Amino acid sequence: MDRFVQQEVLQVLQEQWDPTFSIHSHGFRPEHSQHGAIAEAQQYQAEGYGWVVDLDLEKFFDRVNHDRLMSRLAERISDKRMLKLIGGFLRAGVMEGGLVSPSEEGTPQGGPLSPLLSNIVLDEFDKELERRGLRFVRYADDCNIYVRSERAGKRVMEHIASFITRKLKLRVNETKSAVGRPHARKFLGFSFTREKKPRRRIAPKSIERVKNRIRELTLRKRGDKLELIVEELNRYLRGWLGYYGFCEARSVLRDLDQWIRRRLRSLLWKRWKTPKKRYRELRGRGVTGQLARDTASSSQGPWPMSASKALSIALSNGFFDSLNLQRLHS
Repeated sequence: MDRFVQQEVLQVLQEQWDPTFSIHSHGFRPEHSQHGAIAEAQQYQAEGYGWVVDLDLEKFFDRVNHDRLMSRLAERISDKRMLKLIGGFLRAGVMEGGLVSPSEEGTPQGGPLSPLLSNIVLDEFDKELERRGLRFVRYADDCNIYVRSERAGKRVMEHIASFITRKLKLRVNETKSAVGRPHARKFLGFSFTREKKPRRRIAPKSIERVKNRIRELTLRKRGDKLELIVEELNRYLRGWLGYYGFCEARSVLRDLDQWIRRRLRSLLWKRWKTPKKRYRELRGRGVTGQLARDTASSSQGPWPMSASKALSIALSNGFFDSLNLQRLHS
């Protein structure tokens, strides 16, 4: 019921507040998206702003100051009942180990209203950046400010961090925030190439995350049918590609395709177990006699064998296409 009421309050407040938010704020807003934020960041770099002040707010959703937020809301909401209702949501507390702990700061945990309230809090931050004439893009508590030099970046970092602490009563996460080149930082899972007109690329940490998930789905000790494994892979890869397919440096997608097929070849090679069965499987899949014998008797492990000529023939790209394995790169 709380979630239902919060959703109704959200619809009323969003219509009133959203049109007044900064165009550089993209998080949790109609007709805005992560891709839009990334494209705006890319445009600043193409315009010659080659340094980024990468700001991350420490535990932002847990540290929103209730008094400041209610004061902001009261500027536009005259209905005391509405203010009381929102205040009740803010103070509702969180469930921990079956017990409710009171909330003295932060926005409703997992509630539909939380993203809008966070944008209302950070709208003051956006307006300050606009007042200073800075090029910036923000998605929730993740903000990038683009400047032309490292010196300018350090100056902006110092002043803005002071504003966040002093005025907004929030904290900058010093371990995740820094001044650097855009190609060395990540924003919403993406990074950029070093070119004069930078292209969007998938950040290394994002690539490692997808690989870790694929490793889980293709464990060699899995006893499930290959078709079921491919079905699970496809569900994950389609969602992943829907977001990261926005990249422009696409060689990484081709490399991931090859790596996924190697994982599956490795899995099948281990399943075939004995030299006799391996030889039979290879021959049945079009591998010539001598190559099949040499490969089947190899003492190398599954991963090195997954790159062998025989397995590339027996378990070709066409074989995986016949299983409808999702391709990341055409």
